Amino acid sequence: MKTDKLTIAGRSFRSRLIAGTGKFSSPDIARRALEATGAEMVTVAVRRVKLSDPAGDSVLSAVDPKKFILLPNTAGCYNAEDAVRTARLGREAGFSDLVKLEVIGDEKTLFPDNEALLEATRILVKEGFTVLPYTNDDLVFAKKLRDAGAAAVMPLGAPIGSGLGIQNLVNLRILIEEIRDIPIIVDAGVGTASDAAVAMELGADGVLMNTGIAQAREPVKMAEAMRHAVKAGRLAFEAGRIPRRMYAMASSPPGGIA
Repeated sequence: MKTDKLTIAGRSFRSRLIAGTGKFSSPDIARRALEATGAEMVTVAVRRVKLSDPAGDSVLSAVDPKKFILLPNTAGCYNAEDAVRTARLGREAGFSDLVKLEVIGDEKTLFPDNEALLEATRILVKEGFTVLPYTNDDLVFAKKLRDAGAAAVMPLGAPIGSGLGIQNLVNLRILIEEIRDIPIIVDAGVGTASDAAVAMELGADGVLMNTGIAQAREPVKMAEAMRHAVKAGRLAFEAGRIPRRMYAMASSPPGGIA
């Protein structure tokens, strides 16, 4: 049974939205938008920040460590060795053992390299990391990641940064229904609030988003919209939608209210 809070490896979060920190036009807008999301956890691309000078880095300066848990990610890695090295670098720099694991297999689509992703997951789990791998919406492979010790599985809704929304509702629904012992967090492709709501209505445990907020015309407003959408989608999932019918059914039954 799903719980009211998002729980990853024994740690619970009130917010089911995880926000990315890249692509904002300024540190000030990033700071305001991240606060508007209500997120408790934000991702930071280890390879794209100045770990030697956190105060001078535009991304890290926008993230208040008292308000957010930093989730380092291995964005930009194209093989297991680089991904493992990057995760280790993040931990040595003072980030937690949490890691969003990305191993990209195709430069144009940014689809994951499943073989390398599984290899890196196994290595990092053995080293004590809490691994959250970004993957495709393949149930069989998601089970392999879970069995390798992943603390959550993060299937894409659509290509990274595309804003296309959930493209394969059937695959995602099957994955969510079949994997119930660890969280399923939809990652990539969310373009607007309705996309986030759809993901949550399917039963996803959470949604991770970056571009949909950071590159919106007004990022702070979109951040707030996403915050409400994730909550609304979760409530709708818990409430249970009515069955779809081909024809109309009267709202007021002939017999009145029972």
